[in-house]
Amino acid sequence: MSGSYDESAAAAEETTDSFWEVGNYKRTVKRIDDGHRLCNDLMNCVHERAKIEKSYAQQLTDWSKRWRQLIEKGTMASPGRRSLQDTWVPVHHPSFPWQGFEKVKNWQKDAYHKQIMGGFKEAKEAEDGFRKAQKPWAKKLKELETAKKAYHLACKEEKLAMTREANSKADQSNTPEQQKKLQDKVEKCKQDVQKTQEKYEKVLDELNKCTPQYIESMEQVFEQCQQFEEKRLNFLKEMLLDIKRHLNLAESSSYANVYRELEQTIRLSDAQEDLRWFRSTSGPGMPMNWPQFEVRLGTLAGHPGWALVALGAGHDRGQTYSAEWSDDEGSNSFNTSEANGGTNPFDEEAAGKGVRVRALYDYDGQEQDELSFKAGDELTKLGEEDEQGWCKGRLDNGQLGLYPANYVEAI
Repeated sequence: MSGSYDESAAAAEETTDSFWEVGNYKRTVKRIDDGHRLCNDLMNCVHERAKIEKSYAQQLTDWSKRWRQLIEKGTMASPGRRSLQDTWVPVHHPSFPWQGFEKVKNWQKDAYHKQIMGGFKEAKEAEDGFRKAQKPWAKKLKELETAKKAYHLACKEEKLAMTREANSKADQSNTPEQQKKLQDKVEKCKQDVQKTQEKYEKVLDELNKCTPQYIESMEQVFEQCQQFEEKRLNFLKEMLLDIKRHLNLAESSSYANVYRELEQTIRLSDAQEDLRWFRSTSGPGMPMNWPQFEVRLGTLAGHPGWALVALGAGHDRGQTYSAEWSDDEGSNSFNTSEANGGTNPFDEEAAGKGVRVRALYDYDGQEQDELSFKAGDELTKLGEEDEQGWCKGRLDNGQLGLYPANYVEAI
């Protein structure tokens, strides 16, 4: 018998949000739309600042709170986002004659081209590029899933046929003809298992041959998006420095330390670091469980079970894949949300019970309010994942902080 099947012991398929999974490039495309919105956010931020200074006191307090929350939770999330807010929010005085609005608008107009049907040309080109690069591999992956299901179904039929044959031998009422039919059924099932297994292995081999080209094509489109994002980050850096120059009243000694820290924070911002961070958390740098041949195992010590064993190269985590692909060109829709308002994530009940989770990978915190842990460590999840993929958690030693949501699994 080539395998066994148990209806009540089917293996549960895990899901992954790896960049390499079908359709998971959409986060990279969404970043283009977010970049355009961030330019508007910057202009709104400065414009509101100028209006607030007319009544300075209460209005300035409201502004500081609003933009602290935007920097904390909005699209400016990056390895240095929290250090920036600490120096940006306190900077205020009653004179702010910044004339950079037109420069931001002109750059925004040159960098982002709106389409008649909505959205931006740059985002559409990235979407089309990723879809074209992924389509052949996705089709082959769908074919692999079909072959795998056929093979596993053949294993199930073989087991049932062999069970019927064994039972018939103990039944004296069965005629030789009936016994012969059952034996023929077993032989046919064995042949079906052999054929479907060969088909499964063949399609898997074809998929593996397609994978290098798939990786190369996806990398090319992703790098184009990275270059576009790098231009935006560098322009924003230039604008922030320009704002700083208008804010810095050199003759006022009381502001000297504040502006020194602000300039240092802005100058220490690194576009390459931000790009590397996005690559490792939402791009090709993410781990991927490539499809491998899976064999059904029989029962052990009288207990029915179901196990999938990967043959060939190792991978990060054992799992099966579910691929749903359509040739239809779907419309691009991205969920955007207002980051304004809300509360500080650490103002909630940090001592709450939460949910116990286990780390899948090592993670070293990049900021003071980020947690560090090793693969296999257990911690407590204190809140749901935010828009940027972060969760609040508590280590067993009582330390509170943030961590990437896709680095852990529920226990």
